[in-house]
Amino acid sequence: MLHLKNIRKEFAGKPLFTDISWHLKKGERVGLVGENGAGKSTIMRIIAGQIELSSGELQFAKGATVGYLPQDGLVTSGTSLFEEALSALAELQSMEDELRALTLELETLDHSDPRHEAALERFGGLQEEFRVKGGYTKEADVGVVLTGLGFLPAQWQRDCGTFSGGWQMRIALAKLLLQRPNVLLLDEPTNHLDIEARNWLEEYLCAYPFSVMLVSHDRFFLDKVCSRIAEVWNHTISDYHCNYTNYLLQRDERISALREAKRRQDEEVEKLEDFIRRFRYQANKASLVQSRIKTLEKIERIAIPPERKKIHFQFPEPPKSGRVVMELNGVTKRYGAHIVLDRIDLTIEKGEKIALVGHNGAGKSTLMKILSGGEFQGGSRLDGHNVVIDYFAQDQAEALDSSKSAYDELYTDAPYDMVPRLRDLLGAFLFSGDDIHKPVSVLSGGERNRLALAKMLLRPANLLLMDEPTNHLDLFSKEMLLDALRSFTGTVVFVSHDRHFIDGLATRVVEVEAGGLTSYPGDYEYYLAKKEGAASSAPTPSQITSHQSPVTDSKEERLRSREDDKQRQREERSRQKRLAEIEAAIEKAESGLKLLEEKLADPAMASDYSVLQKLGEDHTASEARLARLYEEWEEVQR
Repeated sequence: MLHLKNIRKEFAGKPLFTDISWHLKKGERVGLVGENGAGKSTIMRIIAGQIELSSGELQFAKGATVGYLPQDGLVTSGTSLFEEALSALAELQSMEDELRALTLELETLDHSDPRHEAALERFGGLQEEFRVKGGYTKEADVGVVLTGLGFLPAQWQRDCGTFSGGWQMRIALAKLLLQRPNVLLLDEPTNHLDIEARNWLEEYLCAYPFSVMLVSHDRFFLDKVCSRIAEVWNHTISDYHCNYTNYLLQRDERISALREAKRRQDEEVEKLEDFIRRFRYQANKASLVQSRIKTLEKIERIAIPPERKKIHFQFPEPPKSGRVVMELNGVTKRYGAHIVLDRIDLTIEKGEKIALVGHNGAGKSTLMKILSGGEFQGGSRLDGHNVVIDYFAQDQAEALDSSKSAYDELYTDAPYDMVPRLRDLLGAFLFSGDDIHKPVSVLSGGERNRLALAKMLLRPANLLLMDEPTNHLDLFSKEMLLDALRSFTGTVVFVSHDRHFIDGLATRVVEVEAGGLTSYPGDYEYYLAKKEGAASSAPTPSQITSHQSPVTDSKEERLRSREDDKQRQREERSRQKRLAEIEAAIEKAESGLKLLEEKLADPAMASDYSVLQKLGEDHTASEARLARLYEEWEEVQR
């Protein structure tokens, strides 16, 4: 379908790619991965014909078409949403117009007219082609794609110009999917999609009959869609025929093998060079020296990839808070006549990691603003004892002062005792050297987000409210943020459309829908199972909003439901605490066992039978204790 043949691309004399040869087969779905700036988007733009090569050539299968979706920047206005999406099927529209014209012509021509037979033959062939290409279902196809991407039927007649930037990219994506190009290039297609739209796009791409190449920072999406990973690194492309999770494992194995080969090669080179140095000036060794010099020249030196640059940080130790961190009772929030949240109740307890989920516009960000101290029209909001809040808004990166440097942006808000550590803090978020003096205005989206996250580390807080903290972060930075939040001992309430991030962090999922909240004590997989009705034996999720169910509208039942939720949460916290204790004990036992084995292997011990006997008894007892700990760990895991 597509062949990159010895392609080379340079910018300002510096090579981005050198002599890449790479092939994309029909029906393959490839994930393009690599560090920011490695050239992933550039490769896509080269294939799409937007950037010229420095050398080499692109070869496509005969008649192949290419469709490209950039990260952003596509805006449409002046037509209705449905008309704009339908315009992607311009070929079918043209065929339909010709069929209408032929129908009128056949109605007016006499059967004896020689033009009648030619028109009839053209009509038959065109009608069959129209049918095969989906002409009779094109309106339905447009409806399916628009609905899948989150557009409500009531919005289909709205002018495209009334939609915001994120929805504009959805319109562009809808048109591209309807065109069904032979090579579909998608650069961050999930950036502006909520979870429901991502799920639909996954299924659509998995059933797509042609080739797909995509860039995404959504690990779950890559795992579900891609069967091949192409890593852009060191001016070339390396292939891994697996999904993203297995790619990480295979890459580590490959790097380990490369390091070992490099070590052996260095040893061999050192021996050759040592021989040459020792005998270079001895006439009777001249032929041997020359032989080794030639061998040395023929050796292809193994290049070890540099370590990936990763952010690394931990949130400050939070101050102690009370058991109940915050309570909302009967809270209502409306914008004009539109009610976003209707008499909701929510209790947040110490140590919880709560994920807010729901479709775009359901009210997740509105709820986050209320939790952070924003206004609401009815009900009450009660903070617990000694609660210190830090709020990361959805547009937090945009709130940075563009006129300041990265360092000055932190310095302005830093407490006195943090000032000497600001450079170290910036370095942990990959701002090193002169980068710390870069104006905020020239920082990329990912750099701005990292700087905004760094500001959260200036002062300790015990309640973190984080609205889309993973936006613009690459896959490796997301993992570091996930690890930092997992180890944070305070309370976290967050919004994210990244399912791997939610599943890795959430201990409770709260769905925001139709003005109310529904709580699911458990992780994201449990939430999905309950939504699909697959976990019917599990506890029924509690409806936190009191007004939605007339059957459970009594105060006593609401209180009982809330107590049940709290009990389940206490049990889950207790289970997690016990697991951590057992894992620590296992680690200690394994270290002790390893130490005993080292002592038993010590030749100096061989002569002292009594010591050996005692060590053997201790070793047996340690193994038994370790086995019991593993059994207990498995039991608690269930």
